[in-house]
Parts: sequence; structure tokens; C-alpha cells
Amino acid sequence: MITKVSEKFAELYGAGAKLFKSPGRINLIGEHTDYNGGFVFPGAIDKGIVAAIRPANEPRVKAYSLDLDEEAVFGLNEEDAPEQSWARYIFGVCREIQKRGGVIGGFDTVFAGDVPLGAGLSSSAALESTFANALNLLYNCGLDKFELARVGQSTEHNYCGVKCGIMDQFASVFGKEGHLMRLDCRSMEYHYFPFAPEKHGYRLVLLNSCVKHELVGSPYNDRRNSCERVAAVLGQEFLRGATMEQLEAIKDRISEEDYMRARYVIGEEQRVMDVCEALEKDDYETVGERMYATHWGLSRDYEVSCEELDFLVEVAQECGVTGSRIMGGGFGGCTINLVREADYEGFIARAVEAFTAKYGHAPKVYPVVISQGASAL
Repeated sequence: MITKVSEKFAELYGAGAKLFKSPGRINLIGEHTDYNGGFVFPGAIDKGIVAAIRPANEPRVKAYSLDLDEEAVFGLNEEDAPEQSWARYIFGVCREIQKRGGVIGGFDTVFAGDVPLGAGLSSSAALESTFANALNLLYNCGLDKFELARVGQSTEHNYCGVKCGIMDQFASVFGKEGHLMRLDCRSMEYHYFPFAPEKHGYRLVLLNSCVKHELVGSPYNDRRNSCERVAAVLGQEFLRGATMEQLEAIKDRISEEDYMRARYVIGEEQRVMDVCEALEKDDYETVGERMYATHWGLSRDYEVSCEELDFLVEVAQECGVTGSRIMGGGFGGCTINLVREADYEGFIARAVEAFTAKYGHAPKVYPVVISQGASAL
């Protein structure tokens, strides 16, 4: 990918480009916890975006997407927003850096990625982080890593119409090879935890169901509202820190649905802490057990899974896979699987065969390795 990007840049714009990259991410555990003031547990992966960039002598951007074989040209003022949706990510990063006092000029760029689109690995955050980090370094803007992550998040909010949290951009910027990060979504404090499953006889692999169910109404907002109602009854801003004993004490004052949603979130907070403790002991079996518990909590209490994802997790259990769960918001997408090396080939073969027989198409298989965050090459 680096070679292809470099060669295309030379063909289109000449010499003198510098190379930058940023990764996509996985989230091992801690799902639907961010808006409850809780913890998430992401890591950067070995799939991402690579860009060749060279400052230009005029206040405009020429950006070429190698994957789409398409060029966009735009200025750096608010009224210059490009029509192409992919180019709006780059434009948004430029604008958000300028809003923070960064003085940047125009540039030429070619970029490409190997983050599978639609797989929940945050290709958009990888794109944002690549250009935020690159422009910050090229133009000496002096933004710290947290501000670079916020540049990406604000780009989503203000130029791409997505009101996302900060986990994806955080993971892409702060990623550390061989480590996951526990991010406190309330205080924004974070800690690195060692995670190198391949050194202990395990592999991490995603199975993409390639389905996305459209549900009537606003399922994410409904669940968030449930959590907020329970927190209000408990006299708290968030569910963060609530205990099962507290929840049981108010059970007769809340609906059964709200009770189930809160039960999942409170349990998930404890599971994140259990996984942190287990990783410090290289105890991957406990990590896997908590992953399964998260999946069935998301399926039965939070009700954001679907038949296809439950099926993939059931196959994983039948094959003796150490841990498996839905990854992401739900209603489709991927399972993330922690698999012993000895079981890996058999599990993949069985999952592909069984899923194809039942649903008429094969799941896509994405092995991933935890890798470094945004960097200059």
C-alpha cells in the first residue's frame, strides 16, 4: 500500500511527499458504556490509512483517493466544502485545525486504506487521524494527541453528520503496539494494558456477518434514554458506578425494559475491570469468558444483537473458541473472536461453512494484530 500510494503521488503531483499512516481499531470489551460515563477498551490494529502529502504554494487541496480512483480539489475556507463525502473528512480536519488556531496551507495528497469498509473498524477515524497528525506535524500546529482526537471527532460532528463518541479517534491516535487502552469516558483518563495474544498462543480474528438490520425507530436513542431514566431514579448523572444492589432496590420503580438495559451496563462495567485484571496476569481464558458474557448481555438484556451474530457466537462456543462477542453498536456487523492457535483453522473453516449453509453467503474473515497509532513513516 505504501508503494502504491508513493508511486501514484509521483505520477500525479511529482516528488517531495512525506508519508503518514493511522490505524483502524477494535474494541475488546466495553460496549454501549461510553454514553453511560463508563470505560471502553480499544486497541489500534494493523489495518489503516496511508497518505502521501506535500505542502503546496497555493491555498487549495488536491486530494486523490486511490481506492476510489477519484480526485477532489477544494479550498480551505468554510464555503469551500467539497461535494464528495470522502473528501469532506479531509476538509473537515483542515477546518477543525484552523478553528483551534493552527495555521495550515494547501497541499497535494494521495491516500489509500486496507481497513475493510462497513466492518466496524473505524476507517473514517483512521482517515481523520492520518490527516490531523500529518498537518499538525507539517505545519507545526502544536496540537497534543487529545486535541488531534477531538479534531477527528469534531470533523464527524460538523462536516459528516455523525454524532460519534471519541473512542475511535482516540484509539487511532493513541494506539500502542502490543497494548489495549482503557479509556475513562467520563474523565478521559487512560491506561495501557499489555495485550499480545500471539505471544501466548492465541489469535484475534473478526468475522463480518455482512448484514446490517434496519430497525424502525431510534434503537440507540431508546437504549440511551433507558439508561438515563434509571440513572435519574438513582440520583446520578450516569449509570457509571451504580451497583446491582442499587438497581434491585429500585426495580419496582422502573420498567422491566429499563431494568434489563441497566443490568447489562452495570455488568459490563465490572467485566471491563475483570479483563484489565486478567490481562495483567496474561489470563486470556478469563478474558474470553467475559467476552461471551458481554455478548449474551448485549443479545438478551440490551437486545442489540441479531440472529446472524448470535449464530456466529454459538459456532464459536461449539468449536471451543476462548472468547467471542458482537463488536460495535449492534444489529449486524462483526464478531470479535479470541482463538487458540491450535483451534484457529478449524474454527474458521467451520464458521464459514455453517454460516454459508444457513444464510447463503460467507462471513468475511479479518485477522488483526494490535499495532501502533498515528505516525509519520
